[in-house]
Amino acid sequence: MSDLANLEARFGASNYAPLPVTIVRSNGVYVWDESGRRYIDMMGAYSAASFGHCHPRLVQALTEQARQLDTVSRAYFSDRLGPFLARACTLTGMDLALPMNSGAEAVETALKAARKWAYKVKGVPGDRAEIIAAEGNFHGRTISIVGFSSVAQYRDGYGPFPPGFRLVPFGDAAALKAAITPNTAAFLVEPIQGEGGINVPPPGYLAEAGRICRANNVLLLCDEIQSGLGRTGRLLACQHDGVKPDGLMLGKALGGGLLPVSLFLARREVMAVFTPGDHGSTFGGNPIAAAVGLAALETLIDEGLIERAATVGAHLLNRLASIKNPIIRDVRGRGLFAGVELDRDFASAGAVAARLLRAGVLTKDTHRNTIRFAPPLIIDQAQVDWAVDRLTEVLEDVAKTDTLLRQ
Repeated sequence: MSDLANLEARFGASNYAPLPVTIVRSNGVYVWDESGRRYIDMMGAYSAASFGHCHPRLVQALTEQARQLDTVSRAYFSDRLGPFLARACTLTGMDLALPMNSGAEAVETALKAARKWAYKVKGVPGDRAEIIAAEGNFHGRTISIVGFSSVAQYRDGYGPFPPGFRLVPFGDAAALKAAITPNTAAFLVEPIQGEGGINVPPPGYLAEAGRICRANNVLLLCDEIQSGLGRTGRLLACQHDGVKPDGLMLGKALGGGLLPVSLFLARREVMAVFTPGDHGSTFGGNPIAAAVGLAALETLIDEGLIERAATVGAHLLNRLASIKNPIIRDVRGRGLFAGVELDRDFASAGAVAARLLRAGVLTKDTHRNTIRFAPPLIIDQAQVDWAVDRLTEVLEDVAKTDTLLRQ
């Protein structure tokens, strides 16, 4: 490792296992290491870098606002927050928005809103509200969120967990219906599970889940922190099923890759449960975050990045599906959100990601032994082709040498 990487490893907690590269510069779809070598970023910082690295319009919005007005807290109005919230609500069709910072904070806000709505509006007895989530979910890493994770490592050593959560199989609408009780407040779901392995549900699943929720007076909460803002070729991934949720979480790309910005957006009836003092965040909705968030939303529309993700994403998925190699078990995805699942008997996705790094492609493995591809939405077909060609070569090398790449 480099001196800088050693410094990070020495003084940083071991909660990540970075690949052996130290990034010092970035622009567009590319990043550079200490030695000046260029890599194509097929990871996109878990969708946070959807606009590409150091997008000039977003950098300008950040720097101009930082010189004008920084954080003053929500104890006062600012000239930046209103336009940002208005644009976000108009684009998504939601009535109201509550700004936070990280995606996990947006999810926690949604959970609080759902529970309070259950007590104040639905009439669920006190402290009896239940929230249903899907197996394989990833909504963040707070105590309450990992408490309803189905990944043992995420839960190990962190209990006891807050009660009131139930899990059902992802993609199984009948299981959702069977799990609902009179005390059910909400169903929290990712339209496409990112960390879970780029899991795409059966066609019509989300629409049926929405019908079930409406029939039972249950809120449908869609976590679009990774899948939203154009990633799948629609503004929101839930729109592929024609679904308008009761509540919606946005984050990652909302900060333009520059700083953490998140939102919980919802119908007025849901958001109306909050009164002053019920919930808040010192940095949530600060002027710099609002300026960057607004610029990100406008850039998404003005540069046609949603349409670009649909077109280039279809090309990416076609190229990945065309790779003929017995190591590949499945290719899943939608838009520029794709996963290549590998046969564990041949190779671990983590080891293949390390090989791709040496070939000049940055990505990372995720669950189900899957290589994740979520590049910036500005990527073009030629750049996609170059990255897929490197994947093809790496997998061919493994197959030819009969080398088992396991971790």
